[in-house]
Amino acid sequence: MNDIIKKIKGVVIVSVQAMPSEPLYAQDCMTAMMKSVVTGGAGALRVAGVRDVKIAKHLFNIPVIGITKPNQIPKNWKEIVYITPTVKDVISLIDAGADIVAFDGTQRKRPNDEKLENLIKFVHVNKKVAMADVSTPEEGVAAAEAGADILSTTLAGYTIESSSSPSDEPDFELLKQLVEKTNKPVILEGRIWEPEQVDKAFELGAHCVVIGSAITRPQLITKRFVFRKGRN
Repeated sequence: MNDIIKKIKGVVIVSVQAMPSEPLYAQDCMTAMMKSVVTGGAGALRVAGVRDVKIAKHLFNIPVIGITKPNQIPKNWKEIVYITPTVKDVISLIDAGADIVAFDGTQRKRPNDEKLENLIKFVHVNKKVAMADVSTPEEGVAAAEAGADILSTTLAGYTIESSSSPSDEPDFELLKQLVEKTNKPVILEGRIWEPEQVDKAFELGAHCVVIGSAITRPQLITKRFVFRKGRN
């Protein structure tokens, strides 16, 4: 497990994901996107679902972070756990070959009253790395105490508990506090759009960074140009 954590230190990880309702969700599109970002220098991949974990592991010799999420994000997404919520989801990712299993690491109620500690234990029994996506410093500390190997700011601004997080910028303050309050590697993920933000993350002690929409979500990239203030 330590070897995988060392391999991602200082790298840019790219999240290659699409929802089933989006054109790029097709397998050949996801495969091409993965190949493109790895060619561009991605040091690891974060992908969603068994299919894409298997593709990534088959094609590349770099760490793969796997998650599960529903085919359609619920309207009350700020209130519920939907990223790798159950042990069953963890099992599916491990069987697919994920090196790192990422999951909602908040303290919110999970389906079937499952416990975060049990998900982490199952990841460790299978000698994989457990990565907790959190939204507040308190959640990060609790996830670390529960045994998570890596903490990530993925959910900052996307939960009711973190509604005061910056809406347009990465949550650098959360990154700083997680680095200061835990002895775990911390990943900055969420709302990274500029290379300077990556530089700042490493200056603040990030173990690595995950970039998604700015690279792999063309519909969101397009909106940033089309719907600028004062134009539309």
